Amino acid sequence: MPVDFQNLLDEARDLLLTGDYSRALPLYEKLVRRCPGEAGVWYEYGNAASKSRQLDLADRAWRKAVELDPRNSELIGMIGHQYQGLRQTERARECFAQAAAADPRGINPRISLAVLLEKTHRLEEARAAVGECLAIDGKDDQARYFSALLDRREGHVEAAERGLRELIASEPKHPYVQYACRYELAQVLDRTDRFDEAMRLLGEAKAMVRALTDTTLLMRGYDQSAESIRQFTASQPKNILHTWAKFFPERKREAIPPLAFLGGHPRSGTTLVEQILDAHPGVAAVDEPAAFLEVLQPEFHKSHQLSSPRVNTLRRLYIQALQQELGPSAAGKMLVDKNPSPTARLPLWLRVFPELKVLIALRDPRDVVLSCYFQNIALNSANVNFLDFDRLAKHYTDLMGIWRIVREWEGFAWLETRYEDTVADLEKEGRRLMDFLGLAWHEEQGRFHEKSGKKQLFSPTYQDVTRPVYSRSVARWHAYEKYLAPIFPALEPFCRAFGYG
Repeated sequence: MPVDFQNLLDEARDLLLTGDYSRALPLYEKLVRRCPGEAGVWYEYGNAASKSRQLDLADRAWRKAVELDPRNSELIGMIGHQYQGLRQTERARECFAQAAAADPRGINPRISLAVLLEKTHRLEEARAAVGECLAIDGKDDQARYFSALLDRREGHVEAAERGLRELIASEPKHPYVQYACRYELAQVLDRTDRFDEAMRLLGEAKAMVRALTDTTLLMRGYDQSAESIRQFTASQPKNILHTWAKFFPERKREAIPPLAFLGGHPRSGTTLVEQILDAHPGVAAVDEPAAFLEVLQPEFHKSHQLSSPRVNTLRRLYIQALQQELGPSAAGKMLVDKNPSPTARLPLWLRVFPELKVLIALRDPRDVVLSCYFQNIALNSANVNFLDFDRLAKHYTDLMGIWRIVREWEGFAWLETRYEDTVADLEKEGRRLMDFLGLAWHEEQGRFHEKSGKKQLFSPTYQDVTRPVYSRSVARWHAYEKYLAPIFPALEPFCRAFGYG
């Protein structure tokens, strides 16, 4: 490459890596004009466009990259992951399939395809993709792990356990598989009442995760952020919303679709409530969209100037991002953003959306903490706290402590809904939720699992809401009481506040 082209490419890449997408994008535009045959540059151009929320441009750039290098399995697979991150499931599937076809011996594109198919509940097709992997290499760690996972999904619990135990005994080399197979086996053991062994395996898995990640750094960042949020929220008077409303009165607000926020601590039943709401023909509920964390929150903090035009701009950007994710099917519907972790940011939500309806999912805090402990999810500064019970108790009290403060504020509409009440009588609790949202109960909501089984969900609990409600997870904590006992004092005030004896 010419020196000036390489220098421009290096500059664009630096901007892309540091998150300065608005400055990176025009540089990539210059680069593809100068050298239109560089597939890798088109791929990066698409990434910059995607991060700038210019999704049509991203799609064109990625398609051009594939057109230029249709046999590059690695490149096409990376583009598939980009589409998957944007929740464009079918396009991601096409890319993984093309990447697999381009590399007849490639394990990674086939595993990526299998994972995507499993998450969209296409288990037979996922099994076929895993079968291709095993035909290529019968000892591949990823393929053996995923085969056992599919056994468990298909109800073949004994086969799943056998496969996982054999995999662990073989000492897999793949870092993810090393701990993931222990998480998966712990799920099997929990469902067959072998609680002590389940806890032992979870402990082993979490030790492996700690060895792979600088958890101290993540926890330090979390603690600083959590304390800052707590101090700000606790410092506000109960009438703060009235004060904010004076600076952003209703007459100055641009109209937006009816909007609700569904929060609570992770594993409190938020996904179940979201799916029940989404089954209503007048509701478009979104499972943990990026609109708040990637669009609204960063834009909010770019400037401390919160004039009415500025707040209206923030509202517009958020709604546009949400509708972009939902697609045309959301037109004319109430929008519900289900996002447990941003519950701690409720003051920001209410500053920008005074008319917001707030739904908070509650569940016995002891069951919540236990369920979080069982989750195998990629670490970030929030769920790094899921590695031990002490940190989990802190995370719970941090998050739900914010809610206990905010629910005392005057001037906004909120409702708490208990997981146990939904399990006991789905329609009764569902009608109460719909009344709060100003809508009537619809018979399709009682069969929410039929719709859930036909789409991809992004919560770790995507498997659980594809079947009717069940009570097995109520009071599950009793089986693990001896492990949870040390954190009972921290959780006890929340048990009392939320009605759990």
